[in-house]
Amino acid sequence: MKIYAVIMAGGVGSRFWPRSRERKPKQLINIFGENSLIQNTVNRLNGLVPHENVFIITNKFHKEEILNQLENINPDNVIAEPVGRNTAPCILLASKVIYQLDKDSVCLVLPADHLIKEEENFRETLKKAADYAYSSENVLTIGISPTRPETGYGYIQIESKEISPRIHPVKTFAEKPNYATAVRFLESGDFYWNSGMFIWKTEVILQELKKHLPELYKDFSDLVLPASDPGFESSVEKIYGSIRGISIDYGVMEKSEKVSLIKSNFIWSDVGSWEEVYQLSEKNGTGNVFEGTVYADSTLDSFVYSPDKFTAIIGAENLLVINTKDSLLVCRRDKAQDVKKVVEFLKEHKLDDLV
Repeated sequence: MKIYAVIMAGGVGSRFWPRSRERKPKQLINIFGENSLIQNTVNRLNGLVPHENVFIITNKFHKEEILNQLENINPDNVIAEPVGRNTAPCILLASKVIYQLDKDSVCLVLPADHLIKEEENFRETLKKAADYAYSSENVLTIGISPTRPETGYGYIQIESKEISPRIHPVKTFAEKPNYATAVRFLESGDFYWNSGMFIWKTEVILQELKKHLPELYKDFSDLVLPASDPGFESSVEKIYGSIRGISIDYGVMEKSEKVSLIKSNFIWSDVGSWEEVYQLSEKNGTGNVFEGTVYADSTLDSFVYSPDKFTAIIGAENLLVINTKDSLLVCRRDKAQDVKKVVEFLKEHKLDDLV
């Protein structure tokens, strides 16, 4: 059994404006430490997945930057989608590429922009899940034990019986809930956050895609392989010109009878907003997080990012202030999810140089 990794890196990170831009989105910037999120994602696979088995699915605008940041990755392993079509086409494309290389492969599918601590435990979880997927022909997802009634995540309900240590059959998937429902999920004890990370035999997920999304599967029948073939890129362009977007959760995982969940034993965040960055950052004595040259007076529980210019903040509480060379965001922390509306406004008013 050889393990391969597919890292999904096609997002635009609009809730991280003004640092995240279309040309250099969230996964390509350094939010924690010196490395970008995608560099950290690849690095934490060291010892589990060799570099030649790591594949990146991104879009054509970001391929060059990804190759610059990931010098150890084979350029043929960085596959550009001409347009985003959600996760099911992305996973089908990658799975076909990998299956052509290795018909006995197990694949880890990971978003490029998550924060994970306790990385040894993370690798142990992936290895355990890969072994189980290989022997059982189940498709697995990693469930995160909820620590709060979070309304920004999807949830997965498990059955109580354990089919292998930390592995349970999945009962149902639940969309992002309202607060009252999230509280009920938390209290029930059998709901887990949907991490968006998957583990399966490549052959099995292709069978499940064919079964549950037959039209999409048929659309990929003309894919030219291998990825190094001169006709590969143009065949991808043609396929993506006609397919519709659909998520792997909705298209396959919610319908498949082969789905199991492995419980995580590591610290995880999808780093979905500036509020998440604040929560994950070390605070000073007044609950503030400052990056850059910042003067603060009578300010509590706020996050200020301003590495390029001096910023003063007085008499503020629970604010997010993101000050870049060309833009300034001031936002209440409880409105962090609404930052994407700024990007919508900029697009609508054709302020493309700020998007």
